Amino acid sequence: MKILVFSDSHRSLSGMYAAIDLHRPQQVIHLGDMMDDAEEVAEHYPRLPFCLVPGNCDGWGVAVPVKKQITLEGKSILLSHGHRWGVKSGYDAAITDARAVGADILLFGHTHVPLCRQLEDGLWMMNPGPARSSYGLIEIENGEISCTLHQT
Repeated sequence: MKILVFSDSHRSLSGMYAAIDLHRPQQVIHLGDMMDDAEEVAEHYPRLPFCLVPGNCDGWGVAVPVKKQITLEGKSILLSHGHRWGVKSGYDAAITDARAVGADILLFGHTHVPLCRQLEDGLWMMNPGPARSSYGLIEIENGEISCTLHQT
Protein backbone atom coordinates (compact mmCIF):
# COMPACT_ATOMS: atom_id res chain seq x y z
CA MET A 1 0.00 0.00 0.00
CA LYS A 2 1.23 3.48 -0.89
CA ILE A 3 0.20 6.42 1.28
CA LEU A 4 1.05 10.01 0.32
CA VAL A 5 1.37 12.51 3.15
CA PHE A 6 1.05 16.28 2.68
CA SER A 7 0.98 19.20 5.09
CA ASP A 8 0.96 22.97 5.10
CA SER A 9 -0.14 23.30 1.49
CA HIS A 10 -1.17 26.98 1.87
CA ARG A 11 -2.77 27.04 -1.63
CA SER A 12 0.14 25.25 -3.31
CA LEU A 13 -1.65 22.42 -5.09
CA SER A 14 0.55 21.54 -8.07
CA GLY A 15 2.95 19.38 -6.05
CA MET A 16 0.07 17.36 -4.63
CA TYR A 17 -1.38 16.67 -8.08
CA ALA A 18 2.05 15.71 -9.44
CA ALA A 19 2.82 13.37 -6.53
CA ILE A 20 -0.55 11.61 -6.81
CA ASP A 21 -0.11 11.14 -10.56
CA LEU A 22 3.46 9.88 -10.10
CA HIS A 23 2.95 7.44 -7.22
CA ARG A 24 -0.70 6.41 -7.71
CA PRO A 25 -1.29 5.88 -3.97
CA GLN A 26 -4.11 3.99 -2.32
CA GLN A 27 -4.50 6.67 0.40
CA VAL A 28 -3.72 10.38 0.82
CA ILE A 29 -3.28 12.08 4.20
CA HIS A 30 -3.29 15.87 4.59
CA LEU A 31 -2.08 17.15 7.95
CA GLY A 32 -3.70 20.56 7.89
CA ASP A 33 -3.10 24.16 7.17
CA MET A 34 -5.42 24.56 4.28
CA MET A 35 -7.64 21.49 4.42
CA ASP A 36 -9.59 23.19 1.62
CA ASP A 37 -6.62 22.48 -0.65
CA ALA A 38 -6.86 18.75 0.05
CA GLU A 39 -10.62 18.82 -0.48
CA GLU A 40 -10.10 20.53 -3.85
CA VAL A 41 -7.50 17.95 -4.90
CA ALA A 42 -9.74 15.12 -3.68
CA GLU A 43 -12.49 16.23 -6.08
CA HIS A 44 -10.17 15.31 -8.98
CA TYR A 45 -9.61 11.78 -7.61
CA PRO A 46 -13.08 10.62 -6.51
CA ARG A 47 -12.01 6.99 -5.93
CA LEU A 48 -8.95 7.89 -3.86
CA PRO A 49 -9.55 8.08 -0.08
CA PHE A 50 -8.32 11.23 1.66
CA CYS A 51 -7.88 11.56 5.43
CA LEU A 52 -7.69 15.15 6.75
CA VAL A 53 -6.99 16.90 10.03
CA PRO A 54 -7.13 20.68 10.52
CA GLY A 55 -4.14 22.87 11.26
CA ASN A 56 -3.85 26.12 13.15
CA CYS A 57 -4.67 28.06 9.93
CA ASP A 58 -7.89 26.13 9.26
CA GLY A 59 -9.96 27.96 11.86
CA TRP A 60 -11.32 26.89 15.20
CA GLY A 61 -14.85 26.17 13.98
CA VAL A 62 -13.84 23.19 11.86
CA ALA A 63 -15.89 20.11 12.72
CA VAL A 64 -13.05 17.68 11.91
CA PRO A 65 -11.08 16.27 14.89
CA VAL A 66 -7.60 17.81 15.32
CA LYS A 67 -6.14 14.37 15.97
CA LYS A 68 -7.01 11.02 14.42
CA GLN A 69 -5.85 7.46 14.77
CA ILE A 70 -6.39 5.26 11.73
CA THR A 71 -5.34 1.74 10.78
CA LEU A 72 -4.05 0.93 7.30
CA GLU A 73 -2.71 -2.49 6.32
CA GLY A 74 -2.76 -3.46 10.01
CA LYS A 75 -0.55 -0.52 11.07
CA SER A 76 -1.73 2.13 13.49
CA ILE A 77 -1.16 5.73 12.39
CA LEU A 78 -1.58 8.72 14.70
CA LEU A 79 -1.91 12.01 12.87
CA SER A 80 -2.37 15.64 13.76
CA HIS A 81 -1.13 18.97 12.46
CA GLY A 82 1.20 19.22 15.44
CA HIS A 83 0.42 22.66 16.84
CA ARG A 84 -1.44 21.18 19.81
CA TRP A 85 1.60 18.99 20.56
CA GLY A 86 3.89 22.03 20.42
CA VAL A 87 6.15 20.41 17.82
CA LYS A 88 7.95 23.69 17.12
CA SER A 89 9.47 23.31 20.59
CA GLY A 90 10.17 19.58 20.38
CA TYR A 91 8.56 16.24 19.66
CA ASP A 92 8.24 14.78 23.18
CA ALA A 93 4.48 15.37 23.56
CA ALA A 94 3.74 13.90 20.12
CA ILE A 95 5.95 10.85 20.70
CA THR A 96 4.46 10.27 24.16
CA ASP A 97 0.95 10.43 22.70
CA ALA A 98 1.87 8.04 19.85
CA ARG A 99 3.41 5.53 22.25
CA ALA A 100 0.42 5.77 24.61
CA VAL A 101 -1.98 4.69 21.85
CA GLY A 102 0.35 2.05 20.40
CA ALA A 103 0.91 3.82 17.08
CA ASP A 104 3.34 2.42 14.54
CA ILE A 105 3.55 5.72 12.66
CA LEU A 106 3.33 9.31 13.94
CA LEU A 107 2.49 12.03 11.39
CA PHE A 108 2.53 15.79 11.90
CA GLY A 109 3.32 19.03 10.10
CA HIS A 110 3.30 22.63 11.35
CA THR A 111 7.07 23.22 11.50
CA HIS A 112 7.59 23.27 7.70
CA VAL A 113 10.73 21.19 8.33
CA PRO A 114 10.71 17.76 6.66
CA LEU A 115 11.52 14.87 8.98
CA CYS A 116 11.46 11.12 8.49
CA ARG A 117 13.04 8.73 10.97
CA GLN A 118 12.46 5.56 12.91
CA LEU A 119 13.01 5.67 16.66
CA GLU A 120 14.79 2.94 18.62
CA ASP A 121 11.48 1.36 19.68
CA GLY A 122 10.35 1.07 16.05
CA LEU A 123 8.02 4.10 15.96
CA TRP A 124 8.21 5.91 12.64
CA MET A 125 7.76 9.66 12.73
CA MET A 126 7.24 11.86 9.71
CA ASN A 127 6.73 15.52 8.97
CA PRO A 128 6.35 15.79 5.18
CA GLY A 129 7.31 19.47 5.18
CA PRO A 130 5.34 22.12 3.27
CA ALA A 131 3.52 20.78 0.20
CA ARG A 132 5.03 23.51 -1.99
CA SER A 133 8.43 21.83 -1.68
CA SER A 134 8.09 18.31 -0.23
CA TYR A 135 5.84 15.40 0.69
CA GLY A 136 6.09 12.03 2.36
CA LEU A 137 5.54 8.54 1.02
CA ILE A 138 4.73 5.62 3.29
CA GLU A 139 4.76 2.12 1.86
CA ILE A 140 3.42 -0.84 3.82
CA GLU A 141 4.15 -4.22 2.30
CA ASN A 142 4.06 -7.62 3.99
CA GLY A 143 3.79 -5.92 7.37
CA GLU A 144 6.92 -3.81 6.82
CA ILE A 145 6.85 -0.01 6.87
CA SER A 146 9.01 2.18 4.67
CA CYS A 147 8.90 5.98 4.92
CA THR A 148 10.62 8.41 2.57
CA LEU A 149 10.60 12.13 1.83
CA HIS A 150 10.42 13.54 -1.69
CA GLN A 151 10.78 16.99 -3.21
CA THR A 152 8.01 18.43 -5.34
